[in-house]
Amino acid sequence: MQYVKEIVAFGPRPIGSENHKKVENYILSHLKSDTVEQDAFEVTTTEGKFPVRNIIAKFPGTKDGIIVIASHYDTNWPLRNTSFIGANDGGSSSALLLEIANQLRGKKRDGYSVWLLWDDAEESMRLPWYDPESLYGVRHLAQKWQDDGTLKKIKAFLLEDMIGDADLNIEHDLNSTGWLEDLIYQAATQTGYQSHFFGRQNSVVDDHQPFLDRKVPSADIIDFEYGYNNVFWHTTQDTVDKLSAKSLGIVGTVTLETVRLLDQR
Repeated sequence: MQYVKEIVAFGPRPIGSENHKKVENYILSHLKSDTVEQDAFEVTTTEGKFPVRNIIAKFPGTKDGIIVIASHYDTNWPLRNTSFIGANDGGSSSALLLEIANQLRGKKRDGYSVWLLWDDAEESMRLPWYDPESLYGVRHLAQKWQDDGTLKKIKAFLLEDMIGDADLNIEHDLNSTGWLEDLIYQAATQTGYQSHFFGRQNSVVDDHQPFLDRKVPSADIIDFEYGYNNVFWHTTQDTVDKLSAKSLGIVGTVTLETVRLLDQR
């Protein structure tokens, strides 16, 4: 939760903004002792050209294969001139990845390598959401990893999105790989948190989509109903007071248990 507070303290962080650069540097400052890859490029949109930067921290394992855990860290571009700080939408999941890095750091992994991905430019350049002008970071990275052979080594792509809601209800995403969704629910059950998972179902286009399209087993761990009738999503009401440290802990625990189950496959 402290990481969430520090991320949103920078203010709105749309791509191309000074605040966005500050959050990039903040994430990197917590990964100084880790193996980090940066995937930087420029994207041309209807609103102009913008720099985009994906950040990947790599924690090696003994098994041949990779588990990717991802979160976007930018905020919605059309709201760049408001106080939209994306505490849940981008902030909560990016903070959780920083804590997962703490859990992995300095430990020998008797399993697959885990790569933590803070992906960029997820948000649509238009509102309402417009698919062709969104997901820039993961679309670029999925193609890059396909071209260099990395993609075929990825055993699972786990996306975290909007996971800090105090009223936590993770969706059963019908646009995710079925067996991987089943494994997540098994992890939730084994850790005693099944009541927070899959009480609702939805079909979400999110940062896992480019990997799904390339046949990588992928799952979106998302609580899409943020507030009554989703009233906080993409509004200036997406603030830290709507979040819960308990929710962050639940999702982090279930994510790490899912990784453990994947290691055993």
